[in-house]
Amino acid sequence: MFRTALRNVLAHKARLLMTVLAVMLGVAFVSGTLVFTDTLGNAFSKQSAKSYDNVAVSVETFAGDDEKTYGIDEATLEKIRGLDGVASATGRVDGFAGVADPDGKLIGNGWSNTGANFAPGKDGKDASYDFTDGSGPAKNGSVALDKDTASKGKYRVGDPVRVATNGPVKEYTLSGIFTTEDGAVNAGGSLVLFDTATAQKLYLKPGVFQNATVSAADGVSDQKLLAAVEPLLPEDANAQTGKALADQQAKEIENGMAGLNGMLLAFAGIALFVGIFLIANTFTMLIAQRTRELALMRAIGATRRQVKRSVLMEAAVVGTLASVIGFATGLGLATGLRSAMGLLGGKIPAGPLVVSPTAVGSAFAVGILITVLAAWLPARRAAKIAPVAAMSSVHATASTKSLVVRNSIGGVIALLGAAGIVGGAAAGGTSGRQLVAGGAFFALIGVIILIPLLSRPVIALVRPLLKKLFGVSGKLASQNAVRNPRRTGATASALAIGLTLVTGISVLGVTLGQAIDKTTTDNIKADYLISMANGGSLDQSALTALTKADGVSALSPQQATWFEVDGGGYSASGVTPGDVEKVFSMKTVSGSLGSLEDGQVAVGSKTAKTHGWKTGDTLPVTFDDEKKGEVKIGALYEENEFLSPFVIPKELADKHSATSRPDIREIWIKADGGASKANEQSIVDALGDNPAMSIMDRQDIRDSFGGFINTALNIMYGLLAMALLIAVLGVVNTLAMSVFERQQEIGMLRAIGLDRGRVKRMIRLEAVVISLFGAVVGVGLGVFLGWAIGQTLSADIPGYALVIPWDRLGLFLLLAGLVGVLASLWPARSAAKLNMLTAIKTE
Repeated sequence: MFRTALRNVLAHKARLLMTVLAVMLGVAFVSGTLVFTDTLGNAFSKQSAKSYDNVAVSVETFAGDDEKTYGIDEATLEKIRGLDGVASATGRVDGFAGVADPDGKLIGNGWSNTGANFAPGKDGKDASYDFTDGSGPAKNGSVALDKDTASKGKYRVGDPVRVATNGPVKEYTLSGIFTTEDGAVNAGGSLVLFDTATAQKLYLKPGVFQNATVSAADGVSDQKLLAAVEPLLPEDANAQTGKALADQQAKEIENGMAGLNGMLLAFAGIALFVGIFLIANTFTMLIAQRTRELALMRAIGATRRQVKRSVLMEAAVVGTLASVIGFATGLGLATGLRSAMGLLGGKIPAGPLVVSPTAVGSAFAVGILITVLAAWLPARRAAKIAPVAAMSSVHATASTKSLVVRNSIGGVIALLGAAGIVGGAAAGGTSGRQLVAGGAFFALIGVIILIPLLSRPVIALVRPLLKKLFGVSGKLASQNAVRNPRRTGATASALAIGLTLVTGISVLGVTLGQAIDKTTTDNIKADYLISMANGGSLDQSALTALTKADGVSALSPQQATWFEVDGGGYSASGVTPGDVEKVFSMKTVSGSLGSLEDGQVAVGSKTAKTHGWKTGDTLPVTFDDEKKGEVKIGALYEENEFLSPFVIPKELADKHSATSRPDIREIWIKADGGASKANEQSIVDALGDNPAMSIMDRQDIRDSFGGFINTALNIMYGLLAMALLIAVLGVVNTLAMSVFERQQEIGMLRAIGLDRGRVKRMIRLEAVVISLFGAVVGVGLGVFLGWAIGQTLSADIPGYALVIPWDRLGLFLLLAGLVGVLASLWPARSAAKLNMLTAIKTE
């Protein structure tokens, strides 16, 4: 039976090509994902371990200028250096630092732009950095840059470099260029080295370090050194061995890769799920064409089990071949993804391609298992064929009665899924989304089972139009599309699954994007938003400078603070009285926002209603600096998504700040005449052309809040493209098989006058009808799922309202029709080229 299976594979190479491609694509995605994430994880883990090669003990504190503890002072560091077994102890301090390129723009991505201290030993070198040019900064006024940043900024040793921290931008002289294994640099950021005194002044205070690294003398164990160091450290310090820290970071990297792994494998699973329909369709048609052959095998003594085993062996051979090709393609995909990340600015540490036994085993197991699983039902049907019945009917098709049980089961499952989706939409929240997800699974399975039943009435609706527009070719195409409901259903199912996901994501993405956009538009009057590129706090000097800028008619900070009321903690926004209502839309429910100028506060109406507060009430509070006091409610306003539940005068926020630096997260500006190049340049000049400060106009603000949704949508579309590609292969496969088994019929049509052009048109229209049928089912189900998931999110998104992206849905249907046309090119050409007499004699 194995020889028979192998012979059948070799005899039907062309017909099994599409199946091989479908499995290959899925396996390539699985193997490529596993190899890619394993490679990245291994490279980053080795890089992390390398950075701790000479570290016996690492000490970390959470000191900053807003902390009550002050890190590790020089005296403590000297005590550590005096311990037996300590080779060296180095203090470290770091924070944000942004470097400007020649055009004044920030080099790097903001959140990973860092500054640190250069800490040379007795030999004048710092083991953490290898200098390729010049030397480390030895005095105030000089800095060193990592090699990538220097290259991007076209800086050479001796050049002036503009560097911004949280305060005004300053100019330094470049003393050296270095290479490093620092994670921030590898993440696409930058690293600026200052002399220790300057770094301490910028990020902490003179003579104090945030962290320290301790190296051991030869023969001294890390654990012994850790036990000696710990008693000398301040109470808030955390000490651990370099190996433990490297292992911890390796674990964190592994966990981070697991998320990426899971997402990519989920899309690979979708692609393979779609591929099941193509594989099952292929084997169903192959078995239908070999009915007499299988019947003859039964007649000469083959048992049902042997026939079934022969078909499954055939599937296993195809699956193995596809897995080999897919795994090789996956290795290429992993290599390509790694290169693509480098081109996009992500610096990936050097390292070999990691091909783990898990990746190999998973790829082959998935490829072979999926193919055999998809072929099991056709194999079972083949085994049930009675020899006499099979010999008398070559192309026996399923009757309508044979679909009754299938349709009944499908109906029950679809109704169960629909009930789950509707119930989840009504419940809302996380539990509702879980219910929707479960319901979506059952609804999709139910619809797939019911698709053969749906094909007849749905396609019947377009039959008159096809006949009217295309005559005989249109009529024949519509009849051929429903001749074999199972085959049509299986082909349409693959396309329906892909478009269900694409449509659902589109509906949800466009709806959320519009809701966020509306929230931005409804809540903001400001023309500009100023913030730090790294998301940190702005310096008070920026606010002072902007008050003097030309063209600024009103401005208010959004200064973050906090206080406790009635045993609960609440965030508060420190703002400029009189200007805050000019930059934000604040609809007063009661009282007056003018009361802010008298030192009173404004409270969101929902927060006030929850606690029974009203205008005029005096609340006992504990401020951020832990001092107790009272605040009087001067106004209630409708909540604004960009402000905290409490809005207080900036003067009050400054008075009770727990830090020496006010936590100014944003500055909002209303400009004379609105946004313009002149006003923007005035703001840039007032801020000292600071590369670390982001200046956004209203459109930029809208894009920043809604742009990530479009980015996510594009990523989803790209990942789902593989599933749609497999669906296209399914349409090609179905048509090719259909043409093959209808050779005699096509020959007869040619003989009675149907020319080659109309034969091609018939095949093309059949493909378009099947594709559009699958697309309509997928789009309809996708809109339903998009609505349901949106309902579970609506309570958390102000102004949420379902938006149906008709333009995108129309485009999906148009693309589905185009898919049908493209998929029919080869089968239609083959059908038109058939010799009439040869085709008529074909059995």
